[in-house]
Amino acid sequence: MAKNDKLLFIIPAYNEEENILKVVNTINNYKKKSQQKYDLIVINDGSSDNTERILTENRIPHIRLIHNLGIGGAVQTGYRYALENDYDIAIQYDGDGQHDIQYAEKIIAPILNGEADMVIGSRFIDKNSNSFKSSFVRRIGIKLISFVIKFKTNKMIYDTTSGFRAINKKVMETFVDDYPIEYPEPISTVHALQKNYKVKEVPVEMHERKGGKSSITSWKSIYYMINVILSILIVERKCNK
Repeated sequence: MAKNDKLLFIIPAYNEEENILKVVNTINNYKKKSQQKYDLIVINDGSSDNTERILTENRIPHIRLIHNLGIGGAVQTGYRYALENDYDIAIQYDGDGQHDIQYAEKIIAPILNGEADMVIGSRFIDKNSNSFKSSFVRRIGIKLISFVIKFKTNKMIYDTTSGFRAINKKVMETFVDDYPIEYPEPISTVHALQKNYKVKEVPVEMHERKGGKSSITSWKSIYYMINVILSILIVERKCNK
C-alpha cells in the first residue's frame, strides 16, 4: 500500500445530533492506530437539529448545505471537495453509526493495489457474517435490485444499497460532473459499471444505527425498490459517449 496516498472520509449527515460526534471520534481514534493517513469532512445536509452546533463547537471539518439535498447531493458535494483538494481516494461513511471503521483499510486495499476503481462494503458476500443486514423487506428489495443490475450490466453486485464504499480519483472526476441525486448507491454503481470501471465488493460488518431514527419504513422500502428498479432499467449508456 502507498502510504503517501491522500485519503478522505466523506460523512453525509442529516439530523444526526445523536450520532455524529461518536462517528467522528471513532474515525479519529482509528486514525491514531492506522498506518494510513486519513482526513475527514462532514457534509451537513441542511440539518434542522443540533448537528451544525455540534460540528462547530467541536471544530469538526464540515461543509454546511443550506438546503437538504439528500444523500446524493451531499455525497457529490464531498466528492467535489475531495477532487478540489487533490485526494486520491474518497471513502463514503454514513453519519448514523452503522458502519464499522475497522473495515476501512479492507475497503481501500483493492484501490491501492490497482485491483479496483470502486469498492463496495458488502453485508452479503460472507455467509458466515453476523452483520446487521437490515429488515427482511429491504433484504428482498436488495436481492431484486442485484438481479436487475446483473441484467443491465452483466455484473452481480450483492449489497446494492451499501453506503460504505470507496472510489479513486478517476471515478471522482466522473461523479463530480454526473452523480445521481435519487437512489445514488445503486444508480452510481450502474454508471460506474457502464463506464467499465472496475467495481469490487469486500465483506464488511455493519451495525444498527446508534441513535436517531431512520426515515426508511417498510412501505417506503417497497416504494424505493420499485423506483430503483425502474430507474436502473431506463439508465442509458450516456456515460460511455
